[in-house]
Amino acid sequence: MALIEIDTLSVTFTAKGRPVRAVKGVSLNVAQGESYGLVGESGSGKSTILRAICGLAPVSGGTIRIGGQPLPHPRGPAFSRQVQMVFQDPYASLHPRHTIDRTLSEPLAIHGIGNTDQRVTQALNDVGLPPNFRFRFPHQLSGGQRQRVAIARALMLEPSILLLDEPTSALDASVQAETLNLLNRLRAERGLTFLMVSHDLAVIDHMCDRILVMQHGQAVEELPREALARAEMKTDYARSLFAASADRMLGA
Repeated sequence: MALIEIDTLSVTFTAKGRPVRAVKGVSLNVAQGESYGLVGESGSGKSTILRAICGLAPVSGGTIRIGGQPLPHPRGPAFSRQVQMVFQDPYASLHPRHTIDRTLSEPLAIHGIGNTDQRVTQALNDVGLPPNFRFRFPHQLSGGQRQRVAIARALMLEPSILLLDEPTSALDASVQAETLNLLNRLRAERGLTFLMVSHDLAVIDHMCDRILVMQHGQAVEELPREALARAEMKTDYARSLFAASADRMLGA
């Protein structure tokens, strides 16, 4: 049984009094321990799927199940302990007036989990940051360090699933690989399941076992990493994404 099951999901927003279908009947399954990628251009609906899982987007059709169970609305504490999200911009996702210590301690306090000092210190160590970072503020950290804190915060409740929304796109190229390698290590050590969004096929190829290509809110093509590496796409759109990604890498 898949850990994440999405069946004919539709998400419809209202913009200027008119309905906008951001996701149109998308289905996918993610096995426990798998890393699954959603790739496509801006506006393809890939990030909206992550928001729908978290209860942050208006689902107009279809079902989402975690561990075989449909998700409640609102999501509630049990969901937070099983599923966490890492956002694109680490500076925007961290409270600017909260120390790193408070940022990491807060989920524990909300869920009544003790042993805070040891857990915070261990979380920083797990993402490669020294203990004295506990009492710094986000503006005192580099972009890569802030994203490491965001990852540590997502792991504080020991979830089994991480939703990753363009987790390296706001970082310098030199820091991107370090962050992706960190995520891969944590996945292996903790048996995590990833559902990851990116517009960059090179990132998806590095991170994901299977990929779903999306366009205009619809699923275009699903393919395993091996097919991506061999450029064995079946659709013109997927081939065009691959070509654009290859051109960016050559131009870098």
